[in-house]
Amino acid sequence: MARRESSKIPKRKGEFTFRGKSLEELKKLSQDEFALLVPSRQRRTLQRGLSEDHKKLLHKVKIRDPNIRTHLRDMIVLPDMVGLKISIHSGKDFMPVDILPEMMGHYFGEFVLTRKKVSHGAAGIGATKSSKFVPLK
Repeated sequence: MARRESSKIPKRKGEFTFRGKSLEELKKLSQDEFALLVPSRQRRTLQRGLSEDHKKLLHKVKIRDPNIRTHLRDMIVLPDMVGLKISIHSGKDFMPVDILPEMMGHYFGEFVLTRKKVSHGAAGIGATKSSKFVPLK
């Protein structure tokens, strides 16, 4: 059995498909037709209907508002949103996110983390001699 050097197949620049459909074809689909292409959790959310807050956000997307800020981390990225810069709340502040075609079908919350990386400093005042030891390497 011959093994390929690379399991990833490189894509040509500018070529994007989602479940066999181009970005232009996806933008022409209705929300119900797009729901049939996404995974079951997102499909269920879209088929049950969106809340008033979600509809307000979609209205801002439709009119191409340049300053969209939202707390809705459970909103699904739809084809209409591609190309926009949306600021999503992380729990502390709003983080700007450029919506790319590869993000379709995912939730906003997946792209803005709510926790930061912990970088521990030196030991504090009440630390023991052994806990103050910091290895050089």
